[in-house]
Amino acid sequence: MEIDQLKYRPQVFWVPFVSLLVIWLIYYLDWRYFFQFNNFGIVPRTFKGLRGVLFSPFLHGSIQHLWNNTLALAVLLPLICYYYYKNWQTLVFGGIVLSGIGTWLIAKTGTHIGASGLIYVLTAYMFFTGIRSKQYRLMAISFLMIVLYGGSVWYMLPDVEEGISWQGHLAGFISGFLLSYMLKRPQFEPEYKYDWQHPDYDETKDDFIKQFDAKGNFNPLPLLRKDAQGYIYNDTFHRKNNINHQSYTINENTLHK
Repeated sequence: MEIDQLKYRPQVFWVPFVSLLVIWLIYYLDWRYFFQFNNFGIVPRTFKGLRGVLFSPFLHGSIQHLWNNTLALAVLLPLICYYYYKNWQTLVFGGIVLSGIGTWLIAKTGTHIGASGLIYVLTAYMFFTGIRSKQYRLMAISFLMIVLYGGSVWYMLPDVEEGISWQGHLAGFISGFLLSYMLKRPQFEPEYKYDWQHPDYDETKDDFIKQFDAKGNFNPLPLLRKDAQGYIYNDTFHRKNNINHQSYTINENTLHK
């Protein structure tokens, strides 16, 4: 079984930083120079609207819309890059494509923009993967998803709030669910309190295990000591018989014959 190392990597910082920098820069340029980037959103069931599959996550209709998605991505992307390091590229880029195509298929009208689809991908993936993993670290992340974003499940239903793309939310959630089954779950090495808990532990070198015979009976070995002259003597035998070890020594070579 391949063990993943849970440790800090540069992606935990630069992936969310670059992602948020890009969406804020695009919003600023659109606001400052009126580029009308929102026209590059997902237009359902049109060939032209397919370009929005790639562009829509970087487009936002208002500062409030952008701010809400910024807060979510600032939490979810570091978690993905830390706990699911090997899958973060597939989750981010694959999640954008899957949720975008799903939105293109489910929706009927309008132009759909925003990173909400990706947010639902990451949320659903971490929730279902953590539950299925039965590892306390990942299950804790699943619980965190419920605490932070449990209420967002209602925004996958029609007519909950005017102006939101519930189709994009639903497509993102379904995509995250599917990815949780398609991608390999990480396996983290457990924390060992004792040496004998390690998988590669060699019990033949354990001094305590050596006290048992082949049938499992406790048969302690004699306590051996070496004096200053290099001789080995049985400390237990000498104490029991009250013998001075200086007058009763065993040559080490003789002992091993």
